[in-house]
Amino acid sequence: MTSLFTALQIGNLTLPNRILMAPLTRCRADADHVPTPLMAEHYAQRASAGLIIAEATMVMEGNSAFWMEPGIYSAAQVAGWKQVTDAVHAAGGHIFLQLWHGGRACHPLLNGGVQPVAPSPIAISGDEVLTPEGKKPYVTPRELCDDELPEIVAGFKKAAEHALAAGFDGVEVHGANGYLLDEFLRDGANKRGGAYGGSVENRARLMLEVIAAVSGVWGSQRVGLRISPLNSYNSMIDSAPVGLATWLASRLNACDLAYLHVMRGDFMQQQCGDVLTPIRAQYQGVLIANMGYTSDEADAAIVAGSVDAVAFGTGFIANPDLPARIRAGAPLNLLNPATFYSPGPEGYTDYPALPAATTLPSSAVAGSSAGSAAS
Repeated sequence: MTSLFTALQIGNLTLPNRILMAPLTRCRADADHVPTPLMAEHYAQRASAGLIIAEATMVMEGNSAFWMEPGIYSAAQVAGWKQVTDAVHAAGGHIFLQLWHGGRACHPLLNGGVQPVAPSPIAISGDEVLTPEGKKPYVTPRELCDDELPEIVAGFKKAAEHALAAGFDGVEVHGANGYLLDEFLRDGANKRGGAYGGSVENRARLMLEVIAAVSGVWGSQRVGLRISPLNSYNSMIDSAPVGLATWLASRLNACDLAYLHVMRGDFMQQQCGDVLTPIRAQYQGVLIANMGYTSDEADAAIVAGSVDAVAFGTGFIANPDLPARIRAGAPLNLLNPATFYSPGPEGYTDYPALPAATTLPSSAVAGSSAGSAAS
């Protein structure tokens, strides 16, 4: 019987279990967006995950949305990530890098005064972004012209090349949570006409072009995609999220990806619906689910064949040895949300492995992304 602890084949990689680590923005890079030795330690501690999907990483300079998040566009960043991948591989793990463009979630104070870009000039509303000058409202982005979009695709391709040089096992294209590719995909943020707006086929065009470019570097079986059809974070909405998810799942079969990674719900609890069932019915490849899973629910979903693996977020923040704890039915460490984005090792590399654990039942493992919008 297939379960959380059954090996999973993605391309020519054999994952030892189906307990994946979700991408989690933790803001521990340095001021130049270079990954640090502390990050290498953090990821190596979690190498028992079937697959680590590393945090959202800037593919192009000047598109910061989180201040101290990592990039993959400079030689120093490639070298920093190489320390991470070496540490994970030495610990016996597999690791993909999530390739990301922040789109309208970027802010001029994080990017030398440069206005963010988006498919349409619509600002994120009702929220603020942390900048060197404190929390500030999001600004209205500049609408990208069609002839600028090949540069975006080229930026993802170059980032994929850098990820290969940095020693990753593959890459995940970030098409979720209200960042650039998701902004083009969903009609609440994309009001443009022309080849990249209007119909679902046109709105998905940029995402599919990025997937093709990245697959040209890696081979499609080392490329994953993350989507969030229901998530309203970053002022996102779609008029027909289930229909969008169903169409996209069918269209992605031709891409022959390593996997499709679906956030099943909404951080903000504004949009409801079941997107996993129609996606499973249409998508013929490996399906990974995420958001709010307990270990028991995740195992039941895999046993039933509803999904092939589950990516856990907050569970891995506080429990570097999460698979061992699930297998043993061991208690979980207490989670400290105050340290999700703070600098230094506290709440990052200082959570203990077994047996020095605190007392939460293993059924409380959460599969959300720790409130991390960039995941």
